[in-house]
Amino acid sequence: MIIRVITFLLISAGLVLAAENPVEFRVLATNKTSTMEKELNQTAETGFRMDKVMGGNTEFGGAEVVVVMSKKKSDPAVKRYTYKLLATSRTSTMEKELNQAGAEGFNYVDQTVFNTAFGGSEVVAILELNRESQARIRYEFKLLATSKTATIQKELQTAGDLGFSFVGVTVGKTAYGGKEVLSILRKEVPVP
Repeated sequence: MIIRVITFLLISAGLVLAAENPVEFRVLATNKTSTMEKELNQTAETGFRMDKVMGGNTEFGGAEVVVVMSKKKSDPAVKRYTYKLLATSRTSTMEKELNQAGAEGFNYVDQTVFNTAFGGSEVVAILELNRESQARIRYEFKLLATSKTATIQKELQTAGDLGFSFVGVTVGKTAYGGKEVLSILRKEVPVP
């Protein structure tokens, strides 16, 4: 009998503790990368923050980009983050756009490869700007693309020697290189 009471109390305490800090989720899904940035920012206006992105084929939506966002239910519905979605089939364009956003203070969150409705493939990177941050941090990005996995180690090490940290990797088909391993690296840039 005592064991049952103790077990009941432990289970009850666990349920109470779990309910003290519940988390709300929002799932965004679209087959147009051009609308995902708008949906990300609309959802962020109510206090949500992006967790993860994945491109793929869903049962009813077909080729979609799916994003999961979350927030603690106790958090205020205040827009704290702004998002920028970059999508391109050209790796040189992606690196240029990453660096333009990094110069504005946007930080890397996640990346995926998305098959568009028109039959092409795009690398999608999502960046986040913390609107409440007092620190003026800027970022420089380096995108490494190679079709030979044997060269990845050397390219990553060369970038690492220059102070870049690895943040993400995908395998995707690009406009020029065919199927490539795409690695994104980042380093903080001092702001005068």
